[in-house]
Amino acid sequence: MARIPQDSIGLVHAKMFWYLNLAHTDRPINNSYTQRTSKLGRDEMDNSDKFLQMAHAMNSLREPIFRSAFQALDLPAGSLGLDAGCSIGLQSLLLAEAVAPGGHITGLDLSAKFLDYAADMVKQAGLSESISFRKGDVSQLPFEEDTFDWAWSVDLVGYAPMEPVPLLKELARVVKPGGTLALLAWSSEKLIPGYPAFEARLGATTPGIAPFTRGKNPQQHFPLALGWFREVGLVDNKAQTFAGSAFAPLTDDQRSALLALFEMRWPGVQAELTQEDWREYQRLCLPESPDFILDHPDYYAYFTYSMFQGKVAE
Repeated sequence: MARIPQDSIGLVHAKMFWYLNLAHTDRPINNSYTQRTSKLGRDEMDNSDKFLQMAHAMNSLREPIFRSAFQALDLPAGSLGLDAGCSIGLQSLLLAEAVAPGGHITGLDLSAKFLDYAADMVKQAGLSESISFRKGDVSQLPFEEDTFDWAWSVDLVGYAPMEPVPLLKELARVVKPGGTLALLAWSSEKLIPGYPAFEARLGATTPGIAPFTRGKNPQQHFPLALGWFREVGLVDNKAQTFAGSAFAPLTDDQRSALLALFEMRWPGVQAELTQEDWREYQRLCLPESPDFILDHPDYYAYFTYSMFQGKVAE
């Protein structure tokens, strides 16, 4: 987890990607939504069992996207890679598979609890020689220059409410000339089929646009990340989007993942909805409702992750 060195505040985000990669920032963000939900984040994250349940549930949606992204990156077998903001290590396992044989993944996170869990999981998978973990801050990486062949960050660098360019520069510092730097983050979704206007209004709320915030510099919006790469001096920069989907009849894993997503997607949204839209939200988005959208016999949803990548100049 990345943090900017000052007073640590745990923040939880509306979207699953930040929830699964909790950012610890060190200064209050000038955003009323963030301030309202910071205590919620601390309370929920104290329940590690709940977090782990959510992380594993969401993995069924995220893993196919990650595999497609790794294939597109064409990570060299035997290479040394950095997984910045590795959380509990689920993507580290996939990265190790992508660089086998002979490769090695270093997972970095600020949470000792998550790293302990990740190390146990890796040991059980028999991959301790291929994956190691290090406690550290993405803004001050505990590695020498040119340590890795490539570096990767999912749903953290460029996504959490921190200046992206300094973090990107720090990642580039530890990657060898000619090596790849890649950022991947959730970029869109359609989860409520049949109600496009209602879903659009949800999407226009503060949690709907998060982690972007009203008044934020437009250049810090994740879809404009090519500008960050150019500013850092990376070359051969490119962008690509990967799509995932789920449709009825949902598998148990898909339903569990979507239930977790609906639980996390629009927290605190009631204050920004009309009474009519709040009733519609309760009807369509809450599992206890007889009209819960996941129970629709023709349910279909899709979501996208976008990846930006570039190379360290030689």
